[in-house]
Amino acid sequence: RRSLYTFSKRTAPFATYTVFDAPTGENCTVKRDRSNTPLQALTLLNDIMYLEMARHAAQQVSQEPASVDEIANRLYRRFVTRPVEAEDVAALTEFYQQQLDRFTKGELDANAFLGTNKGTPEWAAWTMVARVLMNLDEVIVKP
Repeated sequence: RRSLYTFSKRTAPFATYTVFDAPTGENCTVKRDRSNTPLQALTLLNDIMYLEMARHAAQQVSQEPASVDEIANRLYRRFVTRPVEAEDVAALTEFYQQQLDRFTKGELDANAFLGTNKGTPEWAAWTMVARVLMNLDEVIVKP
């Protein structure tokens, strides 16, 4: 939502635009170059805008009662927009269980990670899964 209302200045461009190689606005470009850099991955993992997006997506898909596989399927379809393969669901559920263990054991604080007093380990673990999905090359780069 924040990038939607970004006021663009020529002297100080929006940092995310620069990281993702957006044109400056001074010239018209027909097609943007595709790139994938470590800085883009770090931005998608750590920028507050993307963390809020992952948090909200995780909250939406996990609100309805469903199995872990069904929630992983919903989250995958939300970001990747193609049918989920069995090995993808298996990898996501395994990662979810690892993160859930970290939050339930107290290695990570769910409330601090989510920025709320009502955070649950499940919600925080699904947020971690959403962050991973948002970093897939298939999600970042439009073919």
